[in-house]
Amino acid sequence: MEAPPDNDVLWARSLHFRHQDGSPGITGISLGVREGEILAVSGPRGSGKTTLLRCLAGLVPAQGGEVWFNSKAVHRMGPFARERLRRDRFGWIDPAPTLVPELNVWENTALPLMLRGTSRRRAKVAALEWLERLDVGDKARKHPAELQQAERQRVSIARALAPAPTVLFADEPTAPLHRADRAHVLRTLTTAARSHGITVVLATHDAETAALADRKVTLLDGRRVHTVHLPPVPEAEGRAECSLSV
Repeated sequence: MEAPPDNDVLWARSLHFRHQDGSPGITGISLGVREGEILAVSGPRGSGKTTLLRCLAGLVPAQGGEVWFNSKAVHRMGPFARERLRRDRFGWIDPAPTLVPELNVWENTALPLMLRGTSRRRAKVAALEWLERLDVGDKARKHPAELQQAERQRVSIARALAPAPTVLFADEPTAPLHRADRAHVLRTLTTAARSHGITVVLATHDAETAALADRKVTLLDGRRVHTVHLPPVPEAEGRAECSLSV
């Protein structure tokens, strides 16, 4: 068995997954993500981006292939070990905000920290810091039902960043946001990732969002698309071709 590269915090080989209705989700995808890297997984809707992120994060076990995190075989873990890995080392942002309605904003943001055993006081300090960075600090004592959709998404992003995960999986994280909000939130997300050494796997169909990443892989119909870069045509040869075509 081939060992994952030492500089890859996340590594996958020949991943396969089929949905319950039998339709293919991903087919034979291999990739590696380096520590501290921001990787964009791009492609149109239905191309397999979410399925790939869910397999990499251990939310669903791949039906074939391997997933490694820091040389630990995620594909061999049972459900409890995968849940502990997600709680302690991974962060996740959904396209639509999913907050606990009974908790206020800072409690929602601090929840992952408290589940890890952080004291309520320290968790609150970290939560308020991230809420301020995402311009929703003034909403700290409100409940999710009192917020606008864009504000709820900002809170979801703050909640994912507050525990400083090793790997953050972001599935279309700015989908509910207006264009101006998207730019600010993406800057905050990428700046936080780089300053805290967080590895980010970002699923997006938006070219501007993908351009903020260090590297991009493209999916189409559940398969990875490899772009072939052709060498430039020499100037003299280009002129000759033009004259022949006249």
